[in-house]
Amino acid sequence: MASTKEYLDYILGQLSNLEEITYRAMMKEYILYYRGKIVGGIYDDRLLVKPVETAIRYMSKVRYELPYDGAKEMLLVDEVDNQEFLEGLFQVMYDELPNPKKKK
Repeated sequence: MASTKEYLDYILGQLSNLEEITYRAMMKEYILYYRGKIVGGIYDDRLLVKPVETAIRYMSKVRYELPYDGAKEMLLVDEVDNQEFLEGLFQVMYDELPNPKKKK
């Protein structure tokens, strides 16, 4: 099952107070970026983020899921209806996320 554009639009709306939230469609799923860094993505209408320590500490309930077969586990974000929580999650994760790779 692929992710829907409606779910993506909902998540983007929940993050609308943050600057520089962008996305890229990839194989019927969506990769999410915050200020140029990959935070996670939307896979089968689930918001999954990178399992960095700041995210693990910030979330009240930690559940790992695979975005797709053969991928590394990511954190499932259940609290997508809580805009303040979602914005805070992206903000606390930012410094720990790797910088984008330089293009050759």
